[in-house]
Amino acid sequence: MSSKFNNIPEAFYGVINQDQYKSEIEEVADQVRRLGFAILDSDFTNKELQDISNEFNSTRKNYLITYGEDRLRSAKELHTIRAPLTHGGSEFIQLAKNLNLSSVLSTLIMGKYILNQQNGIINPPGESNNPISWHRDLPYQHYVSSSPLALNALFCIDDFTLENGSTFVLPATHKEVNFPSTGFINRNAIQIEAKAGQYILMDCMLFHSGGLNRTDQERRAVNHVFTIPYFKQQINIPKNISAAGLSEEEMDLFGFNYEEPGSINQFLTSREKKGDE
Repeated sequence: MSSKFNNIPEAFYGVINQDQYKSEIEEVADQVRRLGFAILDSDFTNKELQDISNEFNSTRKNYLITYGEDRLRSAKELHTIRAPLTHGGSEFIQLAKNLNLSSVLSTLIMGKYILNQQNGIINPPGESNNPISWHRDLPYQHYVSSSPLALNALFCIDDFTLENGSTFVLPATHKEVNFPSTGFINRNAIQIEAKAGQYILMDCMLFHSGGLNRTDQERRAVNHVFTIPYFKQQINIPKNISAAGLSEEEMDLFGFNYEEPGSINQFLTSREKKGDE
């Protein structure tokens, strides 16, 4: 994103303290803290991006065969692929594990975090669907926290442009309890443009919305929600992927170490394993 203004003032006075950044990761994290959103480069290669695009299309085709177009349309799920990392290729695992993304998440979320959900999203030409509504990714919640409890990482498979319905945000609304007035929305809404291969990061309490795709091409993305471990996953990931070959950090990320104990005995066993934390 670039400013629409020219000659932004650089000089200042009366300032005692100023934030300084040692890396782009720190700058991205600070923008999420202050405004609720930022753009992050994934640094995937062109070949990796093409592999992700191809795997998205293949996974979508298999998903439609498995669950049926009529059933998905009836459930208003036709343009969503739920939990692709559990039934698609390894590319979806890599999207959730991206190094730049992990660095920002570790900077913003205090302590451990897990992948709460991953969903493929298709914004078709000319169709209005549920995402074209202002919402938080922790819906129906009216509270704020001093540090993020949940972060949204929307990976752009295609360019997000004004014409194809790129994401709208209401800056800093993650800091206020209530949904703002219509006047505030009209004066302050921003539509974000991002390139294929970038993540749009948002505090999950930031009000945002998809836009209407006015082109003749679909806009595809893979959305991730990362939360502190106290939030239940949308779909139980540990029960749907193999733990074989996962590191301890990856076991944490995908929620293996935070499943609800099924019995008192399982609870006690988990305490014995972890120690009294």
